Amino acid sequence: MSRPVSSPVPVFKLYGEGQEWLTPDLLHCETIPKRSRVHHWEIKPHRHADLSQLLYVHAGQAEIEVEGQRRMFREAMVQVVPPLYVHGFRFSEDIEGYVITLAAPLVSELKALLGAAAEVLAAPANFTAGADRAYLNSLVAALQREYNAAQPGRDLALHSLINLLVVWVSRQMIQRHKAGQSQERGRDYLNVFTRLVEARFRQQPSVEALAHATGISVAHLNNVCRDLAGQTALQILHQRLLLEAKRALIYTSMTVSQVSDSLGFTDPAYFSRFFRRMSGVSPRAFRHTGHLPPPLNAGR
Repeated sequence: MSRPVSSPVPVFKLYGEGQEWLTPDLLHCETIPKRSRVHHWEIKPHRHADLSQLLYVHAGQAEIEVEGQRRMFREAMVQVVPPLYVHGFRFSEDIEGYVITLAAPLVSELKALLGAAAEVLAAPANFTAGADRAYLNSLVAALQREYNAAQPGRDLALHSLINLLVVWVSRQMIQRHKAGQSQERGRDYLNVFTRLVEARFRQQPSVEALAHATGISVAHLNNVCRDLAGQTALQILHQRLLLEAKRALIYTSMTVSQVSDSLGFTDPAYFSRFFRRMSGVSPRAFRHTGHLPPPLNAGR
């Protein structure tokens, strides 16, 4: 879907059909194959001046490009494309899904109803269907049926169905935002915890004391450490102790007993058991055969 830099980006109402809006409705709904098949399964980069689109892929493979950024999808998902964003698609021949195009008045109405969640329609985003795949397929298929039929109450039904779809998308956005905030807070907690470990590891503080100083519970601290560092809080503390023990054994002439004492162990025998459990060898064996990476300024 590459294009010469100097080529103008086409502006369409519906892809390939110029600037005329072909329906009195405020939305247009069609299957992905209907339009993409006649274009050899590729919708080249273009943009819409005043239309928003929701692309729902139910099955098959879709390569989606928005503002030069491409992603490949092989699972059910919804792609949001706001007005003016350059976008294009390439589909596999077994693609199943729908393209829903929303006119500006309908988008304004939806934004007013959504309130703070209206940002979901303001920027490109994609959301995997996950466990909601069957629900979304039923919802969008019903929207397509209503769109193609001239039944009583059609306009109300179309508005109700598009409202449900946009609410689903807005909820995904809210969940993603909350997850991002949670991860950011988690990084802050982990940074505080690792600074505490660095400052206090020689005193071998309890995980409870470190969690309290971090400002969270032990369970929360362990969840943060596992999610972001792949280890429990105690494992992080023990790894720091082990690293310092290895450094002392390699770079100093301290005895094993002195190293043990410097790291807050009250019993050299317990230190030796700790070291063997963590490294697989005794402190003395490590001193004779082990090594650490050279300092960063080695050889300068």
